[in-house]
Amino acid sequence: MSDLPPSELERLIKIKSLPAEPIIVEAGANERIALAQRFGLASIETLRASVDVEQRPSAIRATGNLTASIQQLCAISGEEFPVEVKETLDLRFVEEGLIDPALREDGEIEVELDADNCDEIEYSGDAFDLGEAVAQTLGLAIDPYAEGPNADEVRKKAGILTEGEQEGPLADMLRGLTKD
Repeated sequence: MSDLPPSELERLIKIKSLPAEPIIVEAGANERIALAQRFGLASIETLRASVDVEQRPSAIRATGNLTASIQQLCAISGEEFPVEVKETLDLRFVEEGLIDPALREDGEIEVELDADNCDEIEYSGDAFDLGEAVAQTLGLAIDPYAEGPNADEVRKKAGILTEGEQEGPLADMLRGLTKD
């Protein structure tokens, strides 16, 4: 774990003194700039998470909600457009070495999760980084192929037709095969 670069949103939580009230993770201006760069966003206007933590027998359970206002780049036009992110957090922080080695493949953890399971994150020492977990949750919530409001117009200007606009004999034949 020590070979990883430092998190842009580091929030170390001591294991021995878990708070009873929710932990608020809110990114400051410099943290938002660094995270936007990390995730290829034009900007992050706000990033906030409210997280309850609870000691369990073999892990620390963290549940809560993340909200963010981001400016994303359209995958088609490259223009910025606003996106509101709302994600539920359901994490388990497990002490390094306690995740079943049978779940590992080439040093990576391979786990099939169903709807009742949560993400497991290893930590070492006397604290875990809740801020990095929030940052990773945001990163996973971002649609890398999101299209902005002008995507269709840019396609038309470039001569790219949508599925319903395809022309030619093959398109006519395919339209004849579909049921109305």
